[in-house]
Amino acid sequence: MKTHQLKRTITSMEVASMVEKSHDNILRDIRRIIGHLGDVKNEESYFIESTYVNSQNKEQPCFLLTKKGCELYGTRMTGEKGTLFAIEYIERFNEMETTVKQQALPTDPMEILQLTFEAQKQANEKLDNVDTRVTELEENAPLSPGDYGHISRLVNQRVSTVISERHLKLTQKQRSQLYKDLNAEIKAVMRVPSRTQLRQRHYNDTIDFILNWQPSSATIAIVNQLSIEEFTDIA
Repeated sequence: MKTHQLKRTITSMEVASMVEKSHDNILRDIRRIIGHLGDVKNEESYFIESTYVNSQNKEQPCFLLTKKGCELYGTRMTGEKGTLFAIEYIERFNEMETTVKQQALPTDPMEILQLTFEAQKQANEKLDNVDTRVTELEENAPLSPGDYGHISRLVNQRVSTVISERHLKLTQKQRSQLYKDLNAEIKAVMRVPSRTQLRQRHYNDTIDFILNWQPSSATIAIVNQLSIEEFTDIA
């Protein structure tokens, strides 16, 4: 049994004093409880066999009771005696907990400084983890209606700018081909199945892409082919 565990126990002699019974009666009660426990529980988590030296300098048997042991023993008592016993053993264990915590605190300035640094490091790591999770949530959030609407307006403006720069005179069908090409490239570059799947992390890159977009040679060829087809239809 480890020393710090032994310190968090009280003796059966103390219990006898608390409940105003003879020590022999307390020993008998504890042994009876242990007999009831059988193999179901680890009895040493409740009662630990020990010895003490009495006033005649003779070694005598006793038990050390853990907090759980006191709780179990207390179930044998009801009314005022049970309440008073509970108060006394709870106070005793609180005192022991306080003493153990105080003894565990370092007194050397370097140890205190090291503990302070460790605590600060752990706090910073937790804060970093929280910041990372918040950032991930923000970046994976869907585009707001305002942001999505802005991208849609940029798509319309970019197609109109390309048509104007190239001095093109296009039918609605040809214009649709340009929109189709730009939207397809946005999805491919941002790796999303549809424009509605764009996330906040895509927003700035999507805007940059739209502003610098030019129709591919294949798209221009398709647009020209549509002109030929429409001319043939008219003829």
